[in-house]
Amino acid sequence: MGKIVVNLDVVMAKRKIAAGDLAERVGITPANLSILKNNKAKAIRFSTLEEICRVLQCQPGDILEYRDE
Repeated sequence: MGKIVVNLDVVMAKRKIAAGDLAERVGITPANLSILKNNKAKAIRFSTLEEICRVLQCQPGDILEYRDE
């Protein structure tokens, strides 16, 4: 069975943005951002994904990856 992997930390590193800054600019709590970064999230709102992509100037596919295991 495959799974969705969140590569948010990779994109954040490329953009040189700290977690606290991203959370503030996106409008989510640092705790929720941490859940996303650590692949613990079960879901993400499209509105949150849109804001992350806007702030990081990336595409959803840069953040989300499907891995067949």
